[in-house]
Amino acid sequence: MDHEALTRLADLRGRVAIVTGGTRGIGRAVAEGLACAGASVVVASRKAEACLETEERLRGLGAQAVGVPTHMGELDDVANLVNRTVDTFGGIDIIVNNAANALTQPLGGFTPEAWQKSFDVNLRGPVFLVQDGLPHLERSDHASVVNVISAGAFLFSAGVAMYAAAKAALMAFTRSMAAEYADRGIRVNALAPGTVDTDMVRASPPEAQAAMARASAQGRAASPDEMVGPVLFLASDASSFMTGQVLLVDGGLTPH
Repeated sequence: MDHEALTRLADLRGRVAIVTGGTRGIGRAVAEGLACAGASVVVASRKAEACLETEERLRGLGAQAVGVPTHMGELDDVANLVNRTVDTFGGIDIIVNNAANALTQPLGGFTPEAWQKSFDVNLRGPVFLVQDGLPHLERSDHASVVNVISAGAFLFSAGVAMYAAAKAALMAFTRSMAAEYADRGIRVNALAPGTVDTDMVRASPPEAQAAMARASAQGRAASPDEMVGPVLFLASDASSFMTGQVLLVDGGLTPH
């Protein structure tokens, strides 16, 4: 390993990345990190205003960027996201499936509507985004998919069973995709964050937030910025011989 090769490991210049849920929290931090690493970045979220503001922020960092309003529960939106990305930048090299729906109900009290809403956004959308982007990923020399799941996929998670189950299912799809697409040069891995200081976590009561923070060995919640390094590792050539794996970044919450 020489100095020049080392500096290229996380160099994403010339690559095109899609980040769903990319206007706040983990997704916003990751979008900014990818931009700083040289990638052209497409951010997707439901709110057009947030997409525009994030697009401007990324351009301010020196990146080519575009925001595409997208509801991951709507398959037409998912297909449009792929088409807009390719029309704008000519291809796709990286997909970060970060968008999530935190809706949950107690076991024994599920409604079909809530079930549909949860699994459409947390599972179906990410799977179909990769499927729609597949022809473009196949043409990339550096294709990488990063599915953001949750440490909750490894825990009992009784209070958030629908969310945890969808994330566990996305982990299973991560491994299946990795095996299916390996001979096409596409790597597929997952990031499993623990408690991160995001709007989703802040929506919980203060005592619940404190309990979640104390649960890890480090005894605190992460900053969204602390997820950037792990995603850059998974998205870049730094992890070129890694596929089908789950990277737990949870402050020591989950023994695995």
